[in-house]
Amino acid sequence: MQQESATTMAAAEAGEFNWQAHSVLIVDDEEGMRNFLERTLKRRCGMVEAAADIVQAEALMARLHFDLLILDIALPGKSGIQWLHELREHGFAGDVILITAFADMDTAIGALRGGASDFILKPFRVDQILNSIKRCFERAGLARENFVLRRELAERSSDLLGLIGHSPAIQQLRGLIRRVGQMPSTVLLLGESGSGKEVVARALHQMSPRAQRPFVPLNCAAIASELIESELFGHVKGAFTGASETRNGLFYYAHGGTLFLDEISELPLAMQTRLLRVLEERKLRPVGSEREVPVDVRIIAASNRDLAAEVAAGRFRQDLYFRLAVVELRIPALRERVEDIPDLVQHFMTLLSAQLGVAPLALSHELVTRLAAYAWPGNVRELRNLVERSLILGGFPTAMLAAAQREPVAPAELDLTLEEVEKRHILRVVEACGGNKAEAARRLGVSRKTLDRKFAEWGERQPGDEPVRGVTPA
Repeated sequence: MQQESATTMAAAEAGEFNWQAHSVLIVDDEEGMRNFLERTLKRRCGMVEAAADIVQAEALMARLHFDLLILDIALPGKSGIQWLHELREHGFAGDVILITAFADMDTAIGALRGGASDFILKPFRVDQILNSIKRCFERAGLARENFVLRRELAERSSDLLGLIGHSPAIQQLRGLIRRVGQMPSTVLLLGESGSGKEVVARALHQMSPRAQRPFVPLNCAAIASELIESELFGHVKGAFTGASETRNGLFYYAHGGTLFLDEISELPLAMQTRLLRVLEERKLRPVGSEREVPVDVRIIAASNRDLAAEVAAGRFRQDLYFRLAVVELRIPALRERVEDIPDLVQHFMTLLSAQLGVAPLALSHELVTRLAAYAWPGNVRELRNLVERSLILGGFPTAMLAAAQREPVAPAELDLTLEEVEKRHILRVVEACGGNKAEAARRLGVSRKTLDRKFAEWGERQPGDEPVRGVTPA
């Protein structure tokens, strides 16, 4: 075996590739080869373990996660190729490099057909095995990035909510993002639905040292409670009914980057406990698995509810709240930065007209004044929806302009709380939609689930309220 030169080491470690983010299991009954590979890789990779046979290897894999196996073909009891077939049948998705001193073309073809990532003959050079390992790690990284890109394309709507504007509130928020983004700390974003929490989370990610790694968003309110653990942590084949194959969770795809947990107040209490454990130990256990997987992920969480009040009500764990709220940022509602409305309308008009293939609409001073006078309970998302509908219809409809004109405030209404004003507006929109809550939610720029929760909360606090005229459970 050749000695490893300083030049080889420098070449293998050049560039932006992060060896420390990966784990390797070496399986070889030849002690010299096993020790050589272990010594070589421990200087680079985050975790390296070695086994002399498949029994030892299976014991290690039962409790630890490995991104890559370096597997000798000629092993006592069972060949490496036979074990490779078994691993693939049981859902192991990691890379496998097969090594052997005795092989012919048929063996090589059988190895690659069995799911091997590479096939190397002994004796090999140091740079030969290092380049093969690096290619495996880079392929795994590309698979993660492709998964993230597919999710981003499927959730493009949030990309349109840019941090547009020049108001003092937005300028102050930008300053905080520049400062907080560079820190590794967990961040909690608080703000109303549609105010742009995901945009702020993306900006924090772009300002961080993790900017070149994945940003993975998840709306906790959009996933059924019985599926959220599998969505985050992944599962092994056969873990539950319908788990026909092993599946990685979002923590896996966010490895080295940022995981954004929106509407985190919607997490069930049991899941809050599991998430807290992952944040504290930096390890997770896929559903149905006995092994722990190390994770390197920055968490940014967001909620449109007052999490301190949720803790007091027993709906959110206090220890998780403190763990998430290392840094707490509040996102201003659109009504708190009305001077940004002209910039936002122009931004959405330019962006959406190009996407829809229609000409932009003219913006009059009267229109902008009326839009600035509206309360915008759906915030920036509602404004974007209004611009998109107007482009599709070829103009801002009269009814829409009327809705954007603030009605004179009666003296008695000056004593109303913001919550009461919100309730009155939502009820008016629902009634205007003939009781169709799905349509009302769309017009308000919120989810149907959010609207249902509002009605449930009002029912709990004001059981004597009369039903809204014409409201049906659409």
